[in-house]
Amino acid sequence: MASFSQFGNDLYTGKRSFDFIGKRRIWYSIAISLIILFVGVTLMRGGFQFGIEFRGGSQFEVADVANPDDALASDVVASVVDKANAKVTIVGGDSVRVQTDQLTNRESDDVRDALAEAYGVGVSDVTASFIGPVWGQDITNSSIRALLVFLGLAAVVMALYFRTWKMSLAAMIALLHDLVITAGIYGVLAFEVTPAAMIGFLTILGYSLYDTVVVFDKIRENTTEDTGVRTFSESVNLAVNQTLVRSINTSVVALLPVASILFIGSVLLGAGTLRDIALALFIGMLVGTYSTIFIAAPLYAHLRQNEPELRKQEQRLTENRKASIA
Repeated sequence: MASFSQFGNDLYTGKRSFDFIGKRRIWYSIAISLIILFVGVTLMRGGFQFGIEFRGGSQFEVADVANPDDALASDVVASVVDKANAKVTIVGGDSVRVQTDQLTNRESDDVRDALAEAYGVGVSDVTASFIGPVWGQDITNSSIRALLVFLGLAAVVMALYFRTWKMSLAAMIALLHDLVITAGIYGVLAFEVTPAAMIGFLTILGYSLYDTVVVFDKIRENTTEDTGVRTFSESVNLAVNQTLVRSINTSVVALLPVASILFIGSVLLGAGTLRDIALALFIGMLVGTYSTIFIAAPLYAHLRQNEPELRKQEQRLTENRKASIA
């Protein structure tokens, strides 16, 4: 612990430093490569795997099952309805959830009776429901509107708070990067996109923006006055190093309870909603921490590097350093 504290102190004073800003083209290349890879793989897979709330379909849930065998449910559905595309999930250890394409009333009754017989429970223990795609479309439209409103308000507030649109632009690009990468991981790994996952996507924006604001606040503090000691890029890089340990600690503290919820929701309880929200949060927080350090701050320095005043400052400092060496 003492060595880690010393490590943080060295980063804060500048005794030890990682060149995040100078290697920004590497970070840009990695981000662009990942986006192209994730988008390409997702398209090759035929798009995202949406939950039944978005695509619509029939759902059956068998309660109080003594031996919850998912293969049995798949065989039962296939024997009653050909090509129903059944998806079976064990819920809570003693319940079986079956989701299929949209079935007729007759087919739903037949599947319900067959599931009850196969698992040795009463027909009353098998619930059957139909979920239309309209509800999922409404959720999608509402999510998109919420995303646009959030990005718009966040951009305006950041521009006013930091008194520069370039910080706001860098933060918004980092947020979009977080969304695309998180969604891309869902597409590549074929994770199911549910309304709970959509809520998780929107939630991670707040976490990522908070982390970015903290780092940008330190950048503003370091670059407010020309001290004649560091260039603008060096001051930005110092700010990122000074907040690095804090970003790591905050991420670890935030990820631990999310990981616990993910484990409990998916392994112990089999609760789909908890699992979907926690999974989106876990992935998004990791990506958000990365983007603050490797995308937002370097991009802000990049946007301002050609300003005449900063170029004069850098040229003057370079000449002074050469003179001191000579």
